[in-house]
Order: sequence, then C-alpha cells, then structure tokens
Amino acid sequence: MHFVDFVSGSVAGACGVAVGYPLDTVKVRIQTQKQFTGFCQCAAETLTKEGVSGFFKGMLLPLTTVSMTSSVVFGTYRNCLQCLRQARGGDWGANTKMEVFLSGLAGGVAQVTVMSPGDIVKVRLQCQTESKQRGLRKPGLKYLGPVHCLLHIIKEDGLRGLYRGALPLTLRDGPSYATYFLTYATLHDWMSGGSNKKPHWTGVMLAGGIAGMAGWAVGTPMDVIKARLQMDGVHGTQRYKGFVHCFTETLRTEGAGVFFRSLSINCLRAFPVNMVVFSTYEVLTGFLTSENADSPPWGLE
Repeated sequence: MHFVDFVSGSVAGACGVAVGYPLDTVKVRIQTQKQFTGFCQCAAETLTKEGVSGFFKGMLLPLTTVSMTSSVVFGTYRNCLQCLRQARGGDWGANTKMEVFLSGLAGGVAQVTVMSPGDIVKVRLQCQTESKQRGLRKPGLKYLGPVHCLLHIIKEDGLRGLYRGALPLTLRDGPSYATYFLTYATLHDWMSGGSNKKPHWTGVMLAGGIAGMAGWAVGTPMDVIKARLQMDGVHGTQRYKGFVHCFTETLRTEGAGVFFRSLSINCLRAFPVNMVVFSTYEVLTGFLTSENADSPPWGLE
C-alpha cells in the first residue's frame, strides 16, 4: 500500500480548488441558470452584484472534501496500478496504457462517495446569486453557509439528498479521470523519452494542464446533467424525475449543444488548476519518499 500518494494527492487537490474556484462558480451558474448567457456576462454580473466574494461562495466545504477526494483518487490510482502490474507479473515502473486507464477509472469512481455531499453543497451555494448586501434575513437567501446548506438538505431530503446527482457524477469522473491519468502518463513518457525520469518542471506543468483539459472534454456533458439534478427543486417544483428524464428533457428542449455549453470554461479552468495539482503532487511525492524509493509510476510499456 502506497500511503504517500494519499497525502500528496490531498494537498494537491486543495491547491487546485483554490486556483480554480472562481471559474468553477461561473461554470456552474451558466450550466444551471438561464439568465447567464455566457462567461463574460456571468462574471461581470457576479462581480457587480456580489463583489469578489461572490466567486468564492461555498468554497470552505469543497476545500475540505476535495482534499479528501483528491487523496482517494491519487491513492486509489497508484495502488490499483501496483495490483494490476503484479497480477500480470510486470516490472515496477512499466505499465500498460490499459492499466493506467483502468486505474484512473477506479480512482474516479472511488472518490464519488466522498465527493458527492460536498459537491451538492458547493453547487447550491454557487447558484445562490443574491447580493451579500441584501442581508442574511432576506427571504431570497435560502442558505446561510455550507453547514446550514448541508443540514437543510438532510432535513428536506434525508441523507439520500446529499447524493442527488451521484450517478452522473460517477459517469463523469470515471471516464474523465481515466482520460486524465492516461493523457498525463502518455505526455510524461513522451517528454522523458521513455526513461520514466521526471521531465523538467515546465513539462510537468504542461502535461498536467493538458491532462486536465482532456479530462473535462470527456466529462463536461455529465457535469451539466449532474448540476441540473443537484439544483432541481431548490426554487420550486422538481422538473426532472431522474437521470434519464433530465438527460432526454435537456436534449429535447435545448439541443445537444447545451452539454458542451461550459466546455470552454472547464478547459480554461482545468489548465492552471491541473498545472498546480500535478506540480504539487510530484514535488510532495518526491519530498516524502527517499531517493531510492519508488517514484510515481508514469512510465508506459
């Protein structure tokens, strides 16, 4: 069992949240609220009505939960790689592309149970667009903060309510993390000339940024469905009966283009976020392991 990856992944995830949260807020609002027609209009309106703090609504809980989920993702990925390699009797540091893909898939699916409660709280607070200056007691402000939102969801829907949107979240994160790790491993292997040595830090950042964009290219359609299910019924009657109904109704009323409406924002956010994530992960893993210890297994057969 490799425990260093859990620690490194946790810190890397927290750093990534801090870097990408403002753009994530804009993305969620565009996905779920029709008054926002595009990135610039949404960002400008948020800044005007809510100030800079409007971009960071609900960040405290995700900062904690994403640290845990990132820990689960990287730890699961590393240990799955080891198990798959040992099962076929392969050497350390040499992994097939299929092993990388399946390990990334396992990591993405594994973190959903930890991520879902924090994610629904994040989405609901991000979509609460009332100005802070209007006061906390105004009827338009439903949630007073992360803890109040969490307790309110449990009170209304029970613990099951914290996992609303968990299916599209699983369908998003499984394939997207599989693509994410495979892209990074492939670029890492290419830049290191197949030697499994770490490329220059600029190469690590570039590979991480591109991997993040590739992952979101795969995951954005399910991200739209997830956000809509999580917000469904918050401001009135529930519109969707479930995952399939949400998917078909969204496709019928808004067309296939809506599933990629926020792709540009996701990619814009993913590049700097994952530059930071992989740089932090690589630095911490190298620091926490001895020089002779196993390095992160990015080499491909």
